Amino acid sequence: MSNKQQEQSYSIQPHPAKSNDPADLAGGPQPQPGHAQAGTGAFHARDPHVPSEDILSRLEQPKTREELRARAAELNSGK
Repeated sequence: MSNKQQEQSYSIQPHPAKSNDPADLAGGPQPQPGHAQAGTGAFHARDPHVPSEDILSRLEQPKTREELRARAAELNSGK
């Protein structure tokens, strides 16, 4: 082992981008033709889910304001 200290050297590395577009650096899937941006897929989303009448009939009824206030008072009282 030598006691001689070696001086660190630094060099400038080239930037990997080919253009000024940040999407060029992303390694993920590229947008399909016809899609200008990756976020346009949101416009092709499916409709919201509407549960069937069978499922809706089995759901409990929402609590009234009075029931919710009573429950809040019960929880806040520290019993």
